[in-house]
Amino acid sequence: MRVDEFDFDLPEDNIALRPAVPRDAARLLVVNQGAQELQDCVVSELADFLQPGDALVFNDTRVIPAQLEGVRRRGDAVATVGATLHLRESADTWRAFVRGAKKLKIGETVDFGGNTLLAEVLEKGEGGEVVLRFNCSGPDLDLALVTFGHVPLPPYIALKREENEQDRQDYQTIYAREDGAVAAPTAGLHFTDRLLASLEERGVAQHFVTLHVGAGTFLPVKVDDTEDHKMHSEIGVITSETAEALNRVRNNGGRIVSVGTTSLRLLESAVTETGEILPWSGATDIFITPGYRFKAIDALMTNFHLPRSTLFMLVSAFAGTAVMKRAYEHAIRQNYRFYSYGDSSLLFPKK
Repeated sequence: MRVDEFDFDLPEDNIALRPAVPRDAARLLVVNQGAQELQDCVVSELADFLQPGDALVFNDTRVIPAQLEGVRRRGDAVATVGATLHLRESADTWRAFVRGAKKLKIGETVDFGGNTLLAEVLEKGEGGEVVLRFNCSGPDLDLALVTFGHVPLPPYIALKREENEQDRQDYQTIYAREDGAVAAPTAGLHFTDRLLASLEERGVAQHFVTLHVGAGTFLPVKVDDTEDHKMHSEIGVITSETAEALNRVRNNGGRIVSVGTTSLRLLESAVTETGEILPWSGATDIFITPGYRFKAIDALMTNFHLPRSTLFMLVSAFAGTAVMKRAYEHAIRQNYRFYSYGDSSLLFPKK
């Protein structure tokens, strides 16, 4: 399938640089292939589109300050490098996308924190990927990242403004609890205590899975055909209790609504051909394109995604490519705000 089939023009003015305040004041485009295909709503009205017995599935990963700036010294020669951690391999070792990776040699040390946070280059891969082993591990490394790291804002925001303290709050869901993500599960950024209470009052259950979103989510698709694209792995967990609860929802006639593509990808990684969701612990690199048969979810809440991205391919697979192109054209005309800090959509599957 050609990647350019998923291209579209997006005006710069539609890219959100800050979130809506309050969070649930963001707009919600409901996409449902019924008599009224597109409905312009507000996120705070989400409960109106769900039924008692339905269940929302949230990703409770917590974003860590995984963007590091450092220096490599080689005699009198000093080079600056930037690293975005994206996959933890052990207590002291991370895979990272490194700006300036060509300046590094295996065995060299990068100083990310005034001689306090150091990392040895263990491996170098394609596309600037580097394996770094730090001089501290476990909780000590986590604390060092809080001290020296920055919130890894998406490139389309970071190129337009600097990260600040407000981003440490804004770029985190209110229910985040499992440290490990380097990108936020952005559909969840719209939820407030008020909205969660309205959903509970409606009789909509709330369940949590964990997928530690990696920086690979920002990588552009550089190939011409989807068959040639390689997804980066991300680590996820679905507990047996959550799997059993979601299976009961389905058995009782309720719908499973994924909050975000990260929850969706994890659920679809853990589901059987018959639709049973199994416990999961480990990596997934599932890549969903049109033609995929969804087995775990019945609806999807998600933000508006980049052209030619794997996520626009995913929503096209779920709701239909032609439908999603019409929806995005409508969203652009109506000045919806796109990407991580932007507005949201609620998608129901193609018929």
